[in-house]
Amino acid sequence: MKAIYITRPGEVEIREIPMPEYHSGQGTALLKVLFGGICGSDLGSYRGSFAYFDYPRIPGHEFSAEILQIDENARGLAPGDIVTCNPYFNCQKCYSCLHGRVNACMDNQTMGCQRDGAFCEYIVMPVDRVYHGKGLPPRVLALIEPFCISYHGVRRAGIRPGSRVLVVGGGTIGVLAANAAKSLGAEVYLCDIPSARAKLQRSQDIFGFAGILWNEGPESLARAVRRITGTSGTSGGRAANGFDICIEAVGLPSTFQDCIDCAAFGGTVVQIGVGKKSLDFHFTDIQKKELNIYGSRNAQRRDFLELIDLVRAGGTNLEKVLTNVYPFADAPKAFADFSANAGSMLKVGIDFS
Repeated sequence: MKAIYITRPGEVEIREIPMPEYHSGQGTALLKVLFGGICGSDLGSYRGSFAYFDYPRIPGHEFSAEILQIDENARGLAPGDIVTCNPYFNCQKCYSCLHGRVNACMDNQTMGCQRDGAFCEYIVMPVDRVYHGKGLPPRVLALIEPFCISYHGVRRAGIRPGSRVLVVGGGTIGVLAANAAKSLGAEVYLCDIPSARAKLQRSQDIFGFAGILWNEGPESLARAVRRITGTSGTSGGRAANGFDICIEAVGLPSTFQDCIDCAAFGGTVVQIGVGKKSLDFHFTDIQKKELNIYGSRNAQRRDFLELIDLVRAGGTNLEKVLTNVYPFADAPKAFADFSANAGSMLKVGIDFS
């Protein structure tokens, strides 16, 4: 069968590799991959900036597939079903796993990151990681996983109706986090640099967030925060009230610092983005503001099941997030184009069918 490999930074190949072996009685399913999404971590792997990737490797953990072979199972899954999958493999033995936090497994292996991913014609998956798509189209099912990443982080934030939320990063994860926050009744603002104007404007047109902040540096961002949230305080001058919740969806030191700076006193910061660089910052700001800071890693089974039902019920139109779709044979071009035009491409898909 054919598979997509990132062989080194900036280089993608399609290779011939052996078919995966499927054996009845082992609790697995043989799947034919139908559609995949290139996520920010895949793009970071292509660029050489992603923290959890070794070369060469098959990327891809956002995907939909058709079941070809599967044993009779308690979930009622059968050949011909269109499904999506949980791509985060946990060890089941570490402290986190034994306490039910399998998404934060100390030896986590995410498909396309620490182990080969789904960007090939066929894969074998454990049945307990396979989720019925309930009639959702393959293109939409492939977007459930990134929505889960965003949704999981938003759930950790404790958003309530009326919460004022700033999402820093206008890529797919940021846009879907903003959409999830909006669905919970929050007043949501997106923030990104001016070169991402086309991408953010498209997201604004689709989802109708409260507004967009253009980050042209700390001073311009501070002005925007003061304008939106107001100011208060007397001793030492009036300061911006800040956002109740700031969600970091980029993975850069500067954008984490932006979230610390833009958060209100007593506010919350959720870190979803992944990066390699370190940040030297004035950590006493955490104490001074009494900030609540949460990391958010991967997602859980409940996130997948809840969002499949939410999207099926019309809670959000995920397919509108797709801006560009390439056939399987053009995968090298898909990665190159996405890397060169990340400011305008929101979600790039690969059609394996």
